[in-house]
Amino acid sequence: MDMRDLREKAGLTILDVAYELKCAESSIRNWEKGRTTPKLEVWQVFRLKTLYNCSESELEQAAKNSMSLSQT
Repeated sequence: MDMRDLREKAGLTILDVAYELKCAESSIRNWEKGRTTPKLEVWQVFRLKTLYNCSESELEQAAKNSMSLSQT
């Protein structure tokens, strides 16, 4: 499962996540495509875990999986 899978499983749009994390939509797209690694403040990590209804380790693994997509 990658970052996009987590977001879609939660029924959220890129715009929803960007709004909740107070960041640009392009940041979310870049994370999902593996172009960049999420660099989040602590509150954003907790918010993302809540939004995606996942653990920190699941979030970390999803970020790694997304990064591997860009290398194939």
